Amino acid sequence: VTQLIARRLRELNVYCEIHPYQSVTADLIARLAPKAVILSGGPASVPEAGSPRAPEQIFSLGVPVLGICYGQQTMMEQLGGKVESGHHREFGRAFVEPVPGHRADGIFAGLFATGREEVWMSHGDRVTRLAPGFTAIGTSANAPLAIVADEARRFYAVQFHPEVHHTPNGKILLENFVRLAGFSADWTM
Repeated sequence: VTQLIARRLRELNVYCEIHPYQSVTADLIARLAPKAVILSGGPASVPEAGSPRAPEQIFSLGVPVLGICYGQQTMMEQLGGKVESGHHREFGRAFVEPVPGHRADGIFAGLFATGREEVWMSHGDRVTRLAPGFTAIGTSANAPLAIVADEARRFYAVQFHPEVHHTPNGKILLENFVRLAGFSADWTM
C-alpha cells in the first residue's frame, strides 16, 4: 500500500519519497525538510514488542502528519493512546459515519456529503484510546475511532485505506491533506 499512496500523491502532482522506517534518521529528516509526512500501513501489530515505529522527530517537525491504518495505530501509541489486538479483524468494505459535531472543513472538506463514507479496511488491531489532543471524527462498526484528528498540531489518522479505489472519496482526503500542507500541485515526472 505504501507504493500506492505514493502513486496517488504523484497523480495529484505532488513530489514524494518513500523511506523505510528503519532508515529514517534525524540527519535524513533534516536533509529532506519534509512539508508533510504520511505514515503508511503495514502487516505488523503495534502491541508486539519490536514492531515498527515512526521516528519521534516526525511529531516535532511542525508539519502535517497523516497516519494510514498501521500509521494511525503507531501514531496513537507513540503519542500516548492505546492500541489493542484481538478485536474484530476487518478486511473489506465498511462504512464510516461522522461523529456528531464534526467540522466538515480542512482535511475533511467534501467528506460525509451523503452522511457516511464507504471505505476499505484491512486491519486486525484497533485504537481503543485516543492520544491526548485527538478527537474522533468518524466511526465504523469495527473501528470506533476510524478517523481521528488533532487539529492544533495538524495530525490526522484513519484506520482505512484512502489510497485504494475501494475508498471512493479517498482521493478527496489525500487532496485535502496535500493542500493543507501547502503543496502547489505543480510537480510532474
